[in-house]
Amino acid sequence: MAGQSLRLPLSDPGSGSDMVRPGIGGKEARPRNKAGVVFSILIPLLAAILLFVVIQAKLRGVQLPDFVIFVEALGFVVVILAGTWFLIRGVREHRESEERYRQMASHIQEIFWMLDAESKRVLEVNEAYETITGRTRRSLLDNPTSYEEIIHPEDRAHVLARLDEATRTGKYDERFRITLPNGDVRWVRVHGFPMRNAAGKIWRLVGTAQDITERKQAEDQVVKNLEIAESARAEADALRKATLSLTQDLHMDSVMEALLRSLEELVPYTLARVIVPEGGPHLLALGEREIPERPKASPKYRPGHPLTLIADECPFLKRVLEEQKSLLLPDTSKEKDWQTFNGHAHLRSWLSVPLKASDEYLGFLSIGHTDPNRYTPDHLRRAELLSIPAAAAIQNARLYSTADMYGSELQKRLVDLQEAETALAEVQETPGASRDKFEKVFRCSPIPFSITTLREGRFIDVNSAFERRYGYSRAEVLCRTVHELHMWCDPADRMFMTEQLRQGVAVRNKITWLRTKSGEIKLTVYSADRIHFDGQPCVLAVSEDLPEFDKRRAN
Repeated sequence: MAGQSLRLPLSDPGSGSDMVRPGIGGKEARPRNKAGVVFSILIPLLAAILLFVVIQAKLRGVQLPDFVIFVEALGFVVVILAGTWFLIRGVREHRESEERYRQMASHIQEIFWMLDAESKRVLEVNEAYETITGRTRRSLLDNPTSYEEIIHPEDRAHVLARLDEATRTGKYDERFRITLPNGDVRWVRVHGFPMRNAAGKIWRLVGTAQDITERKQAEDQVVKNLEIAESARAEADALRKATLSLTQDLHMDSVMEALLRSLEELVPYTLARVIVPEGGPHLLALGEREIPERPKASPKYRPGHPLTLIADECPFLKRVLEEQKSLLLPDTSKEKDWQTFNGHAHLRSWLSVPLKASDEYLGFLSIGHTDPNRYTPDHLRRAELLSIPAAAAIQNARLYSTADMYGSELQKRLVDLQEAETALAEVQETPGASRDKFEKVFRCSPIPFSITTLREGRFIDVNSAFERRYGYSRAEVLCRTVHELHMWCDPADRMFMTEQLRQGVAVRNKITWLRTKSGEIKLTVYSADRIHFDGQPCVLAVSEDLPEFDKRRAN
């Protein structure tokens, strides 16, 4: 078997680097080998000719001279000596070649192997087998099919099937995993090519096996990085679209629809809700979406929709509200008190993120799936990213709703202001009954009315609603200026208003801060017109509280 391996090339003939064992087919050895072959043929041939001549002479009874017999004997001695010399030389060169091959094979990092094409038994393998597989070379030579056991179980069937195919096609180039005795897994690339007998049939497969674990890990890392980059790009695109859709329509129904549909692109769910406090222990599902969605033809009203909850009846929900933190439950069946969470008991995976805007807790986003272990920390992170624009959109929708409501109310107040101005104009033209009409509009209005001089801001008259709102009696403010009473928190706001009125532009629904008698500062929506009263330019103004706002939001 060793003699056979000596005559085999150790790399793919098509690769352009036909490696052979030194001293057997190298260029330096060829002239010497040819000369030895010539002499090994000529000397025995001459000896055979001489022997033939002697035998023929003896058969004919011819007496040969002693000289011829001497030459014949000398020729046989020379043949024996030459043959012995060439034999010794050949054995020495063979040993030297074998030793050089062993040294090369023992220091190379790739496995060189040869197996029988019919039985698929390994015939030869070098020492690199021990380094790469963690098993001894002798163990493989003693059990020539044991290489099958080191192939990873998940790859084994495919690898052996391709090997069987290679015994017929002669082509083999595979990458697969092997298992080390300590349980570690490595990746190898095995490349093989055929050796054919005189009949052209494949009777040997020879080739190499290379450890490509580090290369495979690098390739996998590149693929992973590309996947991460693509996922980040898709995530950023989804968040951008979500933010855009959340700001397109400030009506709460539209915000809920955009939020829950955008959520689907970031986190898979069966049921998602936006749950907000409604005062005390009561909570409301402000928005809700199921997948698959209910048919569009279904009526808007259905029992239990929208979902209402009472925190005192669900310890788990109460804990979520108190902690106001993100939460991930891979399997809700392992969570205590989960079954008391009304409307969510059928969900097996669940996560929630708080919705906060301007440090105010608005509620939380509830996301659930009927399959357990569906959510990962990455899903929670995505939901947290979406919760930022979602909370802002919900806050804006609420402010929009409040502003819309106050806008309607302020419009009514402007009608009262217009009526007062009309009555006042009639007073200027026809005193008497018209003055009674103005007094009725001015005194009986439910909103604060005031008349101040345009230049100084000195009070000429206020109504009862003004007294109730600012805490001053009518007698306390008459003939005093707004500056003396320090009513305007920012005097520049009044300067801006008076300048606008001097230019003939009415002031409508301007937001400012006004101070009451007790020192309380109130956010106020202010409307004013320039009028003439008692022969001087004055300001007729109405104001309205905005109790839903605070200073931070107004800023």
